[in-house]
Amino acid sequence: MSIARVPDSPKPEDQEPKPNAKSKNLLHNKTIKAILQSPWFPGIIQVPVLLVFALIVFELVAGPSDAHGNFGTAGTWVLWWPLIPIILIVLGRFWCAICPFATVSDWVQKWVGNQRPVPKFLKKYGIWLIDIFFILITWSDHVVGIVENPRGSGTLLLLITTGVIASGAFFERRTWCRYLCFLGGLSGNYARSGGLELSATPEKCASCKTQSCYKGNEKAPGCPMFEFPRTMDSMASCNLCANCIKSCPNDSIQLHTRIPSTGLWFINKPKFEESFLAIIIMGIVFVQNITMISIWQPILTALQNIVGTTNYYITFTITFIIAMGLPVLALFAASWGAKLANGKKTVENFARFGYSLIPLDLAGHIAHNLFHLLAEGKSVYFTFLALFGQAIPNGSTALVATPTIQLMQFILIALGTIGSGYAAYRIAKHNFGGEGKTAGSFVPYGVLIVVLAAINVYLFTLPMSMRM
Repeated sequence: MSIARVPDSPKPEDQEPKPNAKSKNLLHNKTIKAILQSPWFPGIIQVPVLLVFALIVFELVAGPSDAHGNFGTAGTWVLWWPLIPIILIVLGRFWCAICPFATVSDWVQKWVGNQRPVPKFLKKYGIWLIDIFFILITWSDHVVGIVENPRGSGTLLLLITTGVIASGAFFERRTWCRYLCFLGGLSGNYARSGGLELSATPEKCASCKTQSCYKGNEKAPGCPMFEFPRTMDSMASCNLCANCIKSCPNDSIQLHTRIPSTGLWFINKPKFEESFLAIIIMGIVFVQNITMISIWQPILTALQNIVGTTNYYITFTITFIIAMGLPVLALFAASWGAKLANGKKTVENFARFGYSLIPLDLAGHIAHNLFHLLAEGKSVYFTFLALFGQAIPNGSTALVATPTIQLMQFILIALGTIGSGYAAYRIAKHNFGGEGKTAGSFVPYGVLIVVLAAINVYLFTLPMSMRM
């Protein structure tokens, strides 16, 4: 077993206060604790998920070339992709514990792994690589047609699997998941505002000599995500695999429910690159919406007239850069406005307050994909039956009516706006309330959040095209 260096405990002055009111420790429930401590968990879920993944990849690569008749396309983009953000807000990053890529990495590592330490380059720049991968995959989807092309989707999944195998063969623990996976980066950001929080009991950890939660023991391996529960200040990297719950000899680990977004209020050391990912996700949601609604073709035609070319690679790339760049510039503008009130550097405000956009990010992501899940949900069932020779019906694939979907989308955006607005307020109050600068620090971000929410609402009022 590889023994990695345990992170240093934070200095007392680095410890920031958190909400005092906590829900009951879920591990006091004997059934929940028994499940999480069972040697079968999470493996009993990992295996069937991996089998379904294998079926999906096979269908994408060898099944019908038409997306409308391919179970792999429906299973990936109509069912799995819309469910991911919902899982993240309810269970945090639990998907990463049962993710088929992670399972493959664990098995490769067990059989042929060299257990090399994570390169310093990845530790320092991994989140930037995740940002770049996420942007490139989104761009490639539109210029190559990954979602609408089963072979394109299959190739993407196989490329990721290749990276996972290489990472598992060379490096320790889940290096890929922590430092390279674009879905892991997305999951980490969303999990910060999720409804579960795992933590350790400080007084019990203070006298612990084994540090089994990080290093592992005979009961369970060490934390696959390189987290030390005693110093963990967010749920961004915890995948709720329960290894620390199994291995802790002092029964120190606690698992609480919490109000979504509370994990964003007291970030110990905000990072520019994590806030950058948050605002980039907003831009990506805008791109996904714009290219699937009725105003896209007029926009594209106008852009073609301006640049003098009908080359879609060029016109879409320009649109993509604008959609990515404008939200980033808007966040910089808000951060400069806050600087006038609190005196902090624009970049520091950008890093600190960028986290407040995550609830609205999450709401926009869920709202966009809710359309595909509810308007095309029956396609999953139809294409699954097609695996057994059943003809795919020509009728509607909708589970509910479009007006109902739109109402749900508007409710989600409203909740996301409230969550982001309140998170920005709490961040401002926590950091600048003692100096009487709460309002001046909050207002620029409050305005930005309202503008971003209004854009989302407008886009969801327009008819959206389907994937299947």
